[in-house]
Amino acid sequence: MSTRSPRRTSQKPPADRSKLKNVALFKEDEQAGSSTVPIDKIVLPPTQPRSYFDPGAMQSLVESVNRDGILQPLLVRRVKDQYELVAGERRYKAAQEVGLTEVPVTIRELSDSQAVQYALVENLQREDLNPIEETSGILQLLAMNLECIVDEVPALLYRLNNEAKGIINRNVSVNSNLETVEKVFASLGRMNWQSFVRTRLPLLKLPDDIQSALRTGRLEYTKAKEIAKLESVEDRAELLEAAIEIPLSLSQIKEIVKKKQPKTETSTLQSRLETTYLKAKKSKVWENKEKQEKLESLLAELEALMTDSK
Repeated sequence: MSTRSPRRTSQKPPADRSKLKNVALFKEDEQAGSSTVPIDKIVLPPTQPRSYFDPGAMQSLVESVNRDGILQPLLVRRVKDQYELVAGERRYKAAQEVGLTEVPVTIRELSDSQAVQYALVENLQREDLNPIEETSGILQLLAMNLECIVDEVPALLYRLNNEAKGIINRNVSVNSNLETVEKVFASLGRMNWQSFVRTRLPLLKLPDDIQSALRTGRLEYTKAKEIAKLESVEDRAELLEAAIEIPLSLSQIKEIVKKKQPKTETSTLQSRLETTYLKAKKSKVWENKEKQEKLESLLAELEALMTDSK
């Protein structure tokens, strides 16, 4: 199939339209060149922020590219005699699908770390990013800015959170880390770091089947966390399927989880006490002269127990 020339939808050049909003990773006066390159000269980076693309949305993009061509250039960087894709993987895949031989690109001179950060931020600013990939992407971005490995970031965030709550004392090094963390979240404009600790980090501890449903966009993260409360693998799998297929509301899921959770020892004791009281009242055990002395002794012990608990 021959190359299609992209239609211009505005008077701005493609390079301007490809700039990310609210990203302060690069200076405005950095040199960037725009051109058209053979698609077989473009290679994907070793690591990519996204692993799942919604089939329906992807098909719509393929149809758009087939009809109009690539309207927004891909962002690439030169790597030896090839071009490594930095941003625009969906457009790249759509171009391959329809058989384009050349695509418009914006070429930037980026280091390895700059390319990774740019790709992470570009993806994190997308509204359709699923919660698991969003969480993983933010952790990678934090690790790069904190100059540590990704596995160390959750522990650091939990420590910062404990300091904010006054559970542990602050120190100078952690204060420096806090400033870096706050800057990263401010640049993303999605949520603050404390909300991330409270609502997103727990997602990485969810069972694999629930994480899979989140990655593919079949389940909201609030429902996922509720379903994960079930200890029984069978009950969890059954509820997960129902939540997706029916689908169940969050309130319905909470009700089912409540019914399926085993009763605690405290709730069992309370139930026994209430049942015993009703039976004693119904049988009027206090009228039985043979049981009055024993009942008096038991009541005295119960009254003493309640007095001690005050």
